[in-house]
Amino acid sequence: MAATASFLEEELCCAVCSDFFKDPVLLKCSHSFCRVCLKKFWEQKSSRECPLCRRKSMDDPPLNLILKNIVENHLKHKNEAPEKTEAPEKNESHCSLHGEKLLLYCVEDQEPICVVCQTARKHRDHQLCPLEEAVEDKKVISSLEKFTKLKQESEKTAKHIKSQSQHTEKKIKGEFEELHQFLREEEEARLTVLRVEEKEKSERMKEKIENISKHVSTLSEKIRDIEKATDAEDVSFLKVGTVSDTKEKAQCSLQDPELASGALIDVAKHLGSLKFRVWEKMLGTVQYTESSILVAPVTLDPNTAAPWLSVSDDLTSVRYTGVYRQLPDNPERFTNFAFLLGSEGFNSGKHSWEVEVGDKPEWDVGVAAESVNRKGGIAYWPEDGLQRIRVQLDYDRGEVSFFNPTDMSLIYTFKGTFTGRLFPFFSPCVNDDGSNPGPLKICPVKVSVTVM
Repeated sequence: MAATASFLEEELCCAVCSDFFKDPVLLKCSHSFCRVCLKKFWEQKSSRECPLCRRKSMDDPPLNLILKNIVENHLKHKNEAPEKTEAPEKNESHCSLHGEKLLLYCVEDQEPICVVCQTARKHRDHQLCPLEEAVEDKKVISSLEKFTKLKQESEKTAKHIKSQSQHTEKKIKGEFEELHQFLREEEEARLTVLRVEEKEKSERMKEKIENISKHVSTLSEKIRDIEKATDAEDVSFLKVGTVSDTKEKAQCSLQDPELASGALIDVAKHLGSLKFRVWEKMLGTVQYTESSILVAPVTLDPNTAAPWLSVSDDLTSVRYTGVYRQLPDNPERFTNFAFLLGSEGFNSGKHSWEVEVGDKPEWDVGVAAESVNRKGGIAYWPEDGLQRIRVQLDYDRGEVSFFNPTDMSLIYTFKGTFTGRLFPFFSPCVNDDGSNPGPLKICPVKVSVTVM
């Protein structure tokens, strides 16, 4: 009952002043605020929009009469009849009926009583205990309930961790399988080129060997003819004619054998800077969402995403689903608004990233401190009218700038003094009425390599 009352009171409080509604007015987006609070907000903002969802509201909002009556009745009931089920407090108050000190506690009726009340018909035969003991019991029960709830949350978180681990392991294996497949295909392609070169040069060398063998046979035959002539017993070969014939046979028209240029395998072509050239080719197929100022990928942290948001498997895109997912309420997660942060924070240097917003009329990008309130609202003023925006952070100079990446024209620069880490901030905003569809995407940029 106490938790229900506390939740009800939260729902009956204005998000601007954090107090109970006073003359609540209703906007078109269905959010309600105190009339005075909304007026002050609009005067400070210089635009008529909802403080929560920022939807424009041109007309004067009407009085939310139903909400006004609920708040008034709740306050009246609260003042007249405090909750009995709250843990009884140890105090020196007196019984309103008998004027005696309240020293006992009726378990059945769940209220403190005096020693005279215990003999009254209302509490006769009821289980009683000392008020101090009841207070301690209530504290123990309350602690038990808190620890039981914490245990349930912890068990749910443990299951979520297991699910996250399995999904992440699958994605890691998939990513590396793509790299392995690329390397296998690249290895096979390069081995094929080597085999083709080997076959061509081996065939040419085989032809050359066959030609040389023919010339060797021809020379061997001539040598045999000369040897026959010189071994003859008669000297007929000494005749002028015979000598001329023999001399002619001894002549050889063949050139001295030599190895042709380019006959060997071009080892340098196949092995020279092999790893670098394969890596360079791999960069042509793998895209990184990196800054042109500092090569550091910007990805989304799903552990900070509100339960209504869906983050892509590659952690570069976020979409508002409108469906509340049962996720652990970890301290890093935004719970009240459709926000999330980048996975890495910065505390020095220059960084930049581009975000594709498409035709979405409402969205938010920027940076947020690590200490930003994850469980409540925060103030921000989005830019709109662009399909892509570039965010540039110069931590050391204390500047966050927004550019139109089409022509790199400056939209706005925020200047301040930064302390602690700053994280990229994103919000696709709500899409309950279907007017703000589509995701926010971190734009991929191919890595460029300059060899000096």
